[in-house]
Amino acid sequence: MTDTPLQRELRQTRPFRSPAHEATLALLKTADLITRTLARAIEPHGITAQQYNVLRILRGAAPDPLPTLEIGDRMIEQTPGITRLLDRLEAKGLVTRERCRSDRRQVHCRITEAGLALLADLDAPVDAIGEELMRPLGRAGQKELTTLVDRVRAAAGTPGST
Repeated sequence: MTDTPLQRELRQTRPFRSPAHEATLALLKTADLITRTLARAIEPHGITAQQYNVLRILRGAAPDPLPTLEIGDRMIEQTPGITRLLDRLEAKGLVTRERCRSDRRQVHCRITEAGLALLADLDAPVDAIGEELMRPLGRAGQKELTTLVDRVRAAAGTPGST
């Protein structure tokens, strides 16, 4: 049996148990590679990839605020520590928080001008990474990849991925 690129990368001498097993590991390995590559571009700007994700979410909602739990639901990588992420971003002056007047249990978050400026500085390098990594697929392949991973997320029961 011919070994696959993933088998060589993992130095795996036995065949995968199934094509599904290989595809799952390929997705996990690829997601890790993309995450680490993006982190190397983002972290020199003084924030983590998760903090970048929060800022990206808040920029998308601006000028409206978002409740803390809504931000957590929109995160690419789910984290139980959304409050700590927001604490750090607020300390850096990148977000503001205020209690909701109608429901004191809710905290509403907004991105600041400094947060918007930081994202503006990161847009070009982050976009360039995505373009470089996806270039081998071509536009049609990129759309097909998106469709395929949407189907995987739908099978996992992820809301909005159908």
